[in-house]
Amino acid sequence: MVKPENLDTNKKISSKKITKVKIFIFAFFTYLYFSKKILIILINHFKFVRKLNFSINLLITYYFLILKQGMMALIKLEYIWLDGYKPTQSLRSKTKIVNSDEFDGTLKDLPMWSFDGSSTEQAPGGSSDCLLKPVYFVKDPLRRDAYLVMCEVLNADGTAHASNGRALIEDDDNDFWFGFEQEYFLWNTATNKPVGFPEGGFPGPQGPYYCSVGAYNAFGRNIVEEHLDAIIDAGINVEGINAEVATGQWEFQIFAKGAKEAGDQVWVARYLLERIGEKYGVAINWHCKPLGALDWNGSGMHANFSNTTLRTCGSKETFEKICEAFRPLVKEHIEVYGADNHLRLTGKHETASIHDFSYGVSDRGASIRIPVMVPAKGWKGYLEDRRPNSAADPYKVAARIIKTVKSVKA
Repeated sequence: MVKPENLDTNKKISSKKITKVKIFIFAFFTYLYFSKKILIILINHFKFVRKLNFSINLLITYYFLILKQGMMALIKLEYIWLDGYKPTQSLRSKTKIVNSDEFDGTLKDLPMWSFDGSSTEQAPGGSSDCLLKPVYFVKDPLRRDAYLVMCEVLNADGTAHASNGRALIEDDDNDFWFGFEQEYFLWNTATNKPVGFPEGGFPGPQGPYYCSVGAYNAFGRNIVEEHLDAIIDAGINVEGINAEVATGQWEFQIFAKGAKEAGDQVWVARYLLERIGEKYGVAINWHCKPLGALDWNGSGMHANFSNTTLRTCGSKETFEKICEAFRPLVKEHIEVYGADNHLRLTGKHETASIHDFSYGVSDRGASIRIPVMVPAKGWKGYLEDRRPNSAADPYKVAARIIKTVKSVKA
């Protein structure tokens, strides 16, 4: 007959074993889900973990080694940058794989990287290394365990590369806010025409396509909606989308408080659209006038901008003074507002002539539009420069606008 005290002893032994197993399981899953760093803190600070017997400690050490080599979660970092092609730069990207304990989810933890600049028009073959400096990142909504990392291109000595438009922005305090209206065409690579164009011909004239609904007038909505979901999931501040004036033409709008981040978000949104287009075999045509001189709208990237002065001045005179500052600098602005803009800025199709400068309240035929809400709110708000085209670099556009606005003395 088993004595009661022996039963109590056996229960205590069994309880200790169960406790040890629970501690081991807890430690194992803590490591899996929260990384080695947290587990080490537990081992160093909790007495009950220190009391584990030697065999349990050996097992934990063993799992450290196995997990580190084989079961450690891997993260995909997609480094994105702009190449050196002229007159229009293109997106480039490549994937870096890191262990989960190498990236803590902050920008400072993203390592510098490099690439072959001789293959992107950014360096000679004899000295081809260019550096990639991470400046902005978001979750990659198209791949699991992945992030999209927007980068500036630097020379090997760490200075800004000549192709680095972001480095030109003088807005360190984020006083300038930008909203970019990015237009584009979904392009059928088989017919070399916009989606919705019949093979060997043309659709009906412009009119029914703007903000259209229904299969007769709206083409490529599946791609557009997938892109919208992707940029929302990524955390990009998209303000809206709509079908545009021409067949197969669409637009998305991005807003950010800070010129650099506005440019970052536009470029990452463009990148995601290109990637989704790959999935459907549809190209994204960023050219400002892909249909040439025909009676079809071109594509722009209207730049809506403000700073503290415009947002708070309450003065018509101040708005006009800032607008007038753009007048003598038409050439300087057009130089960075996108290639082939002379094809688009003709004075037709809601554009001002490339050779002229004008501004006006609610005037979509002007170079700069003063939104109707500005006078309605006592001359407080923003301005819209309608001249940048769809292929323009938002970094360079923002940099030029900021420089002009800052030249105005209060």
